[in-house]
Amino acid sequence: MSLFAIRDYRRLFGAQVIALFGTGLTTVALGLLAYDLAGPSAGMVLGTALTVKMVMYVVIAPLAAAYADRLPRRTFLVALDVVRGAVVLALPFVTEIWHIYVLIGLLQAASAAFTPTFQAVIPDIVTDESDYTRALSASQVAYTMESLLSPVLAAVALSFMSFNWLFLGTSAGFLVSAVLVLATRIPNARPSTHTKAWDKAAAGIRTFLGTPRLRGIMALNLVVAAAGSIVVVNTVNYVRDELGGSQSDVARMLAASGAGTLLAALLLPRVLGRISARTTMMTGAGVLVGGTAAAVTLIASGLATGTGTAIVWAVIGIGMALIVTPTGKVIRDSVERDAIPAAFAAQFSLSHLAWLVTYPVAGWLGTAGGFTLTWSVLAALAVTGTAGALLLWPRHDGRGAATRPAATVHHATRTDRSALSKAA
Repeated sequence: MSLFAIRDYRRLFGAQVIALFGTGLTTVALGLLAYDLAGPSAGMVLGTALTVKMVMYVVIAPLAAAYADRLPRRTFLVALDVVRGAVVLALPFVTEIWHIYVLIGLLQAASAAFTPTFQAVIPDIVTDESDYTRALSASQVAYTMESLLSPVLAAVALSFMSFNWLFLGTSAGFLVSAVLVLATRIPNARPSTHTKAWDKAAAGIRTFLGTPRLRGIMALNLVVAAAGSIVVVNTVNYVRDELGGSQSDVARMLAASGAGTLLAALLLPRVLGRISARTTMMTGAGVLVGGTAAAVTLIASGLATGTGTAIVWAVIGIGMALIVTPTGKVIRDSVERDAIPAAFAAQFSLSHLAWLVTYPVAGWLGTAGGFTLTWSVLAALAVTGTAGALLLWPRHDGRGAATRPAATVHHATRTDRSALSKAA
């Protein structure tokens, strides 16, 4: 509660939460819009739109992180919210598929710039070490809650309105986010120690490549993306065409995955005190491999039902939470405090790079080759990512820095990384 007693952080966090829910509702509505325009080819349209999103995130996010200390940050964040609100407001009026791609490119370019800028602001507003750690954790919780509640809210809304109204509500949310940012006192950025923007953008990525446990996280990003793409890209066509469901059924199926995510996230704090982050995350990878295999079995057997699918989707949600939830702590405990923003920016880009691989597979191959082939390929990618994580993240590293208090880790980080690099 001491964290949320900080007025400026409270407003900034509120802006982030509202923007996250806006993005989540837009994703649900976008899938339904794609189905409305393209029918059986909706998966390809949605996969392409989300691929555009990932390109923007991978390219723009590192540059935004690099230049975050050179911009008037409050004005920049407000402008990004206004742009996103305007773009979402235009989506219900599109009549051609290419309109979706252009608008999604603009929307996600703004979102890709917003997240690293927001993360760069936090340490200037939350100056206490323990509160800063809690602030990073709170952001992770916000992402987890959004994955559950956005589909639930969409399901409720779609029971009495068309999906076009979701875009209107989302646009209003972005404007509220802009007002909250405008009311926040954001101090001027401290000058970067990097002389070149690219040096700063690449600093976090070099840290990932040089740290065994972070290389393991890079592989686990592929596991999450492979399983998650089945849910995000293929749910609309699968529910509407294979199961004969409605718009509300689509949102409820997405909510099943989100419910699994939230359930695991609520239980993990008790578990992580006794079990290493590596064990937890590798268990999550195993769950996702099992979930993707179950999805393949479900569609290949021809016995798919709404209940069976909801169970598999919930399992995938659980597996994703087992990997994603401890990730922030592993990153924080692997780098020194002043390198945390760069490391989080690197994870932001690297995780989205994995989605950039799997979204086209789910969308394009799903339309051309069917769900059985597509989900088999994604299951194979999940297996590949799991094997890579096991090789890249040594077992003896699991109960090292990733489970020690952050305050003590920062003093030993360089030594630990050097020793681990030699061991790997």
